[in-house]
Amino acid sequence: MERGDPPEQTLATLANSLQRVNRLSGPGRLIQLRPYGIGTGMIFAGFFAGALCLGLILGDWFYFMRLTPDASRYGCGVARTYDRLTHTTMTQLADRFDADGLLALPHGTARLYRDLNQIVIRQKYRLFAMGFRTLWPLKGLISLSQEGDALAVLCRKLTPWSSALLTGLWFILVVVGTVGALISLFVEGELAALGGMVLAFGIVGLGLVFLLSGAITVVFAYRLENARLTKVYQELLEVLEETRVQV
Repeated sequence: MERGDPPEQTLATLANSLQRVNRLSGPGRLIQLRPYGIGTGMIFAGFFAGALCLGLILGDWFYFMRLTPDASRYGCGVARTYDRLTHTTMTQLADRFDADGLLALPHGTARLYRDLNQIVIRQKYRLFAMGFRTLWPLKGLISLSQEGDALAVLCRKLTPWSSALLTGLWFILVVVGTVGALISLFVEGELAALGGMVLAFGIVGLGLVFLLSGAITVVFAYRLENARLTKVYQELLEVLEETRVQV
């Protein structure tokens, strides 16, 4: 075996040498040749990475649903609405909440942060709920500002950052994968043949199907979650309107 020999010849020479050693050593001293491949350590690392990613997503959702002052502002804004409560002050509004700033609504919960002039609303979450749950939950962060004898109400609708990032990553992967496949066909010269053109149209069609199905899923989930949050928001406004009528 010379230094300038090609790798194939070197491997063949090494295999012949091992076989001669095995014959000379006898059946009790065989040298075992282990096949090269992905070890169990890499498999366990993959499982650990998947479990860690799932744990981060679940932790993000649980933090998003909390009603603490820091968690109330957490989330990716997706929409906002404006309202105005006439002949209402912050003192009258605060009287509708208990000592902890909580107000139970038929389909959700509201919490007032008097020092921040903010109200957080979210729907009720039960462990064994009959309603369909999506991966894009919503909550409302309501900012209040006194304007004369009225209160200006700005409601920002928030969704967890993990949901927003995973959604964007999905669409990016589909677009990049589709464009990458088309570039690969072009570089290899497959588009010059009829079969290559048909394959390119098939790749584009498949990419459009994935994009359309993802868009439909996101729109359906948003409309469902937005309807639930809007119901809680309207219930809160009704309670505040009752406060104005009683005064």
